[in-house]
Amino acid sequence: MARETTSFVYVTYILSTPEKVFEAIARPEVTRRYWGHENVSDWKPGSSWEHVRAGDERTIKVVGKVVEATPPSRLVITWAAPGQVADPANHSRVTFAIEDYENMVRLTVTHDELEAGSEMAKTMTRGWPAVLSSLKSFLETGRGLDIFGKPKAA
Repeated sequence: MARETTSFVYVTYILSTPEKVFEAIARPEVTRRYWGHENVSDWKPGSSWEHVRAGDERTIKVVGKVVEATPPSRLVITWAAPGQVADPANHSRVTFAIEDYENMVRLTVTHDELEAGSEMAKTMTRGWPAVLSSLKSFLETGRGLDIFGKPKAA
């Protein structure tokens, strides 16, 4: 029986360049400044990547593989909880499409192949808007949003 899947798509416009947006997604020393995590990889297709909690604990929160990397316009990765990496049925996919749009960048993040109704799908619908809002603030003002170190309101 095939599992039912769902997708989450978020589009934002950022006063920046495609190069800076791609760098903000792919460079750990930048991602920690607005996400509270570091995306760690060499970003070559087939390579592994890890989403590591910044700070002393260095907990690996998400793992996956690089499917496609075409700087500065596109990055596609698989996404799984570390405890579920052995089962491809638990993997989802994230695509970052980065496009010039007049004097700004249109960033479209598509998180698909999510199991419908799963905790991961629910988490992504809350998480991506917060992360991408923080990314936008960081690139436009130099400061990410202070939302990742505080307890989340229900």
